[in-house]
Amino acid sequence: MRIRIQHDTTYRYDMPVAGVIQTLRLTPRNHDGQYVTSWRIDISADCPLACHLDAFGNTTHTFTADGPLDELIVHVEGEVDIEDTNGVISGTLERFPPSLFLRETSLTEADDAIRAFARQTTAATSGDRVATLHALVRALHDEIAFDTNPTHSATTAAEAFALKRGVCQDISHIFIAAARSIGIPARYISGYFHRADGVIEQKAGHAWVEAFVPDLGWVAFDPTNGISATDAHLRIAVGLDYLSAAPVRGTRYGGRNEDLDVHIRVEQAMRQSQN
Repeated sequence: MRIRIQHDTTYRYDMPVAGVIQTLRLTPRNHDGQYVTSWRIDISADCPLACHLDAFGNTTHTFTADGPLDELIVHVEGEVDIEDTNGVISGTLERFPPSLFLRETSLTEADDAIRAFARQTTAATSGDRVATLHALVRALHDEIAFDTNPTHSATTAAEAFALKRGVCQDISHIFIAAARSIGIPARYISGYFHRADGVIEQKAGHAWVEAFVPDLGWVAFDPTNGISATDAHLRIAVGLDYLSAAPVRGTRYGGRNEDLDVHIRVEQAMRQSQN
């Protein structure tokens, strides 16, 4: 499937700010089954974009925009060809051994409830790692309701699990915490998801996970939707948790309040739709 993305992040400030510094993880990389055909980032302010690879090998852009600014727009658009690899991820830049992704973070620390959930959910899988991971996916999809209201970007896996509600970020954090608690390396993936129900306009990107399976490597699962990753998943960035794979992070100088508006279109590219 060829997926086309248009992603606008607009900041409006009630008082002009003196300056803005941002780090963007909004650019996909090629790997087996994912091929970028076109991609660009535009900033409404007159400033250079510096590109580098971060510690995890994500393509990262940074910029500093000098004020006064009463509005700032980050515009991203591009097209990517994606093949269904049954969730198996290969050909990626790997800077760390899988064991690094057993490391807990403040967002993915498992509490007693998550550890018990992981043990009980996977008890019947007899140590088969693929079966174990599918059992976690099914259980989380059944147990955690998708709800945008009760959580926020700093909500931990334990807090979301106690609520039994959350967004894709929360459900991914719970999966990661559960997997790591039973000795399976797992990591956070940010990107975009082409919905099969025809919904194109979205207010946020998507998040899912990858877990390490000996003899297969990294395998991608989407616990929010209860499936393995498919050709509808456009992979952007990888990290230990949301913070290390966040699409946009930054700070501003001066001003008081800001209004943030995110508008994303995820659709199948027209020329492929007509084939």
